[in-house]
Amino acid sequence: MTATEDTLTLFSTRVRQMILQYKELRKENAELYSMVDEKDKQVEKLKAQITQAQNDYNSLKMAKMLEITDGDMENAQKRLQKLIRDVNKCITLLSEK
Repeated sequence: MTATEDTLTLFSTRVRQMILQYKELRKENAELYSMVDEKDKQVEKLKAQITQAQNDYNSLKMAKMLEITDGDMENAQKRLQKLIRDVNKCITLLSEK
């Protein structure tokens, strides 16, 4: 073989290698895009769950506020006053030490 034939053989071998690498990279790229799409779907699903949980929380909070408003306001005030007295007792005990 001559030097020109060797060069052409080497060149064609390198071109085939580059084509194979290109095909592998395209396949890997497609897999990565697929993974990204899947993760995007998961993110959207989780965002929807968070929104639903926030709405549920706000509804429960509103229901609890209405329950207190409709319920025994006097009992709630008495419990709060008792808690305040207990805290004041604790503060007094701590300040004596």
